[in-house]
Amino acid sequence: MPDLDPWPCSLAAVGLGWDCSTCTLKSCNYSSVGQSETLSDMNAEHSDPAVNETNPTDHYDPDHDHGGEIRDIAEVPAEEVISAACIHLMSAAAVKIGLAEDENAADFIDLDEARKLVHALGALVVASASTLDDSHARPLREGLRTLQLAFREASHIPDEPGKGPGEEFTGPVYG
Repeated sequence: MPDLDPWPCSLAAVGLGWDCSTCTLKSCNYSSVGQSETLSDMNAEHSDPAVNETNPTDHYDPDHDHGGEIRDIAEVPAEEVISAACIHLMSAAAVKIGLAEDENAADFIDLDEARKLVHALGALVVASASTLDDSHARPLREGLRTLQLAFREASHIPDEPGKGPGEEFTGPVYG
């Protein structure tokens, strides 16, 4: 198996400091998404009307050589796929809550969307807890808790403990 760089955790782009150095998946290499390296690049890429008005299959090129950077999905351990999915949910939720370190971060706040993302993250983290080793599970639990507390703080009318996003799976979260 080729030596791969650690997966560039997009949470660093929103300044939360969560480290995913145990994962080796590459960031967002889906053919319809592009090769964005940062959250700002992804936002710019997806706000380009020329890109958004095309058929998603227009980006697909089965003959494109990714230079060996993308592992065959069959080689990727399940815990890395689960961790990567959680990190994508965390990144999106953090931006929607307003935690991005960007001068326009307030423009991206959408607590309704954040609630859905944190809720899905809570379900995935709790459901996969028994299958992940502690080096993967602990940062995911901590990240989830941080987002749940940040959501409560960002809300104009905070949910009661136990009623917030994902708390039906995790139980009440207290700050």
